[in-house]
Amino acid sequence: MIDTHSHILPGIDDGSKSIEESLDILRGLSEQGISELFCTPHYINESKHSSPRKANEKILAELQEKATKQGIKIKLHLGNEIYIDRDILKFIRAKKLAPLSDRKKYLLIELPMSGKYPQYEDIFRYIQQKGWTIILAHPERYHSTQKDYSIIEKLHESGILFQCNLGSFVGQYGRHAKKTVQKIAKEQLIFCLGTDIHHRSNYNEISKAIKKLQKYYDEKSLDRILTKNAHSIL
Repeated sequence: MIDTHSHILPGIDDGSKSIEESLDILRGLSEQGISELFCTPHYINESKHSSPRKANEKILAELQEKATKQGIKIKLHLGNEIYIDRDILKFIRAKKLAPLSDRKKYLLIELPMSGKYPQYEDIFRYIQQKGWTIILAHPERYHSTQKDYSIIEKLHESGILFQCNLGSFVGQYGRHAKKTVQKIAKEQLIFCLGTDIHHRSNYNEISKAIKKLQKYYDEKSLDRILTKNAHSIL
């Protein structure tokens, strides 16, 4: 499995606080079958969560080296979970943040949890017109999509892809997120999956979530959303 959403780069955002914690997390994820992982710290412009790409690359290289030395078999890739902003493409050109893929032009973007969707349509459209593919982080968690599922359908029709959190299937984010992600899965709209892991956790929740997914996806389709689609980003 490829984890497309995590906060394990130490000391950057609200995720892991130390390289020791990051290594513990990677060990736990590896034991659950994760072989590759996107490190996607928050990028929120003009906030404390805006560590520049060059610094993040250095931290990732150190973490990868230590993980390898400890026999943890996970390959790390750099990205960001980017808070919606009109200047995202400017930030990319200035090398302030990392897309999931420079060459294939994939971006992992998040919205405010309580924001209203329509105000972001023009930003999404502009980014797409410039040739970028938007992967929306955990669409099941936003209050707007929980209240109005038709927003999910509109986003899908506009070409936006969905990264859902495994924890949503086991109630980690509450019953509304669980209900919404179940509907997204039922309609086969998930593009890829992530743990969105921030700290040491109960890693068995990953296998529990995958069992829940088997209700909606056959073996081939499950492999596609757990691994193949994420691999295509690379």
